[in-house]
Amino acid sequence: MHLRLRYVLYSLLLLTGCAESKKEKDNRQVFRYNESSGITSLDPAYTSNQANIWACNHLFNGLLQLNEKLIPEPCIATKWEISDDGKLYTFYLRNDVPFHKDPSLPIVRMVTAHDFVFSFNRICSEKLASPGSWVFQSVLKDERGKTIGFRAESDSVFTIQLNQTFPPLLGLLASSYCAVVPKESVEYYGKDFRKHPVGTGAFIFHEWIDRTALILHKNPNYFEKSRAGNALPYLDAIVVSFISDKQTAFLEFVKRET
Repeated sequence: MHLRLRYVLYSLLLLTGCAESKKEKDNRQVFRYNESSGITSLDPAYTSNQANIWACNHLFNGLLQLNEKLIPEPCIATKWEISDDGKLYTFYLRNDVPFHKDPSLPIVRMVTAHDFVFSFNRICSEKLASPGSWVFQSVLKDERGKTIGFRAESDSVFTIQLNQTFPPLLGLLASSYCAVVPKESVEYYGKDFRKHPVGTGAFIFHEWIDRTALILHKNPNYFEKSRAGNALPYLDAIVVSFISDKQTAFLEFVKRET
């Protein structure tokens, strides 16, 4: 099937359903945008460009997030403390943040401090070769250079021990590199985790049609709410197209397909 035709068909499937009434179909809110440069990975460990970052930000969360003034604020961590010497960071986590439903997770599982230990050690792994490993350059290491500064003091308390003070750490912890991922899913998919992301974000991965479209569905179990107390997200889905030709992309925009 022609790739463009496949994209149109998948978009129609996203917006319609055999059992839906016309009113229900009309009420579906789908945000569309075009990513002309394409997306190379949906693994937050490889969010080294804007295209990957935007996609992963819909799928994953970290300890902290940046507000509109680019100031770190709570996300999965509700609060944190910094020791007087600036070398020990203690984060207190929410206990109601579930990972997305996925074949790699047979039961609904909540995020714990152990998941952050795994996720951050993974970023530091030489085998993974993540471009984000520099974020943790000041984290405590042993004599052999192995990172030992991440600890789960309990399911809801996570600490980072530094070997020297590093004031930018809080802001960097809000980056996509520092998103939490489940060990089970990383091991289940192996290298293909980049194509089968499992996170905690407002949207759940549905399908990635190579060179055509990325489709994300609303996460009905998302933990964050708006300031007014309303459930998030408001959108039902996100469709990202990968049209490299600017004229074609503009025509699609005019037709409200992207």
